[in-house]
Amino acid sequence: MTSQPDDFSASPFRSAEERARDRSLKREAVLRSAVRTFNLRGFQAASLDEVAANLRISKPTIYRYLGNKEQVLLECVTRGLTLLQEAATEAQAEAGSGLTRLSRFLRRYAEINMDDFGRCVIRTDDTALSPEGRQQFRALKARIDQALRDLIAEGIADGSIAPLDVKMTAFALAGALNWPGKWHDPAGAMPADVIARSLVAVLVHGLEPRPVQSESESQPQTQTQP
Repeated sequence: MTSQPDDFSASPFRSAEERARDRSLKREAVLRSAVRTFNLRGFQAASLDEVAANLRISKPTIYRYLGNKEQVLLECVTRGLTLLQEAATEAQAEAGSGLTRLSRFLRRYAEINMDDFGRCVIRTDDTALSPEGRQQFRALKARIDQALRDLIAEGIADGSIAPLDVKMTAFALAGALNWPGKWHDPAGAMPADVIARSLVAVLVHGLEPRPVQSESESQPQTQTQP
């Protein structure tokens, strides 16, 4: 009687690569459920019990994949801010004028702020965080603010943007494009990319240089009496 060779290809045990992939998928599912709960309830009112219930898992499972509640929130806002940083880097590498590069970044900025992780950045009140968490959050946000200022300054330098105050211009643009993160309804009639294009078109128009009027052109015309 001859023995049959063992068939190790039918092993019931998963490979290291398969286990890593499964863990990544599960971690992403926990993170996505958490960010939507934070956006809906707010950080202070949100509960990891609700996140766990939505996924039919235990609360300790969340701790295993992401950590405690603040660590989960920081993971969410870091994801959103990383997307914004990547958008800024892509815009800076694009050909064209400073205004063209800024416009591209602003459109992505608005779109990201209307998606789950960007919305979490906008809706998070950092005063609810620990001092360490607050410092980390603010440091990440400062990088995005600096990237925005750099793009504005480049446009002013090449003449495609009017000579405006860089800091105040950055505050105005960010303020305008952060607001949709609070009111935009993903199930609404207007898609996020359409809203982003419309808002940025209005904002960019205000940044364009204006023809300089001569002194005579700026004087009011007087009517000659007959």
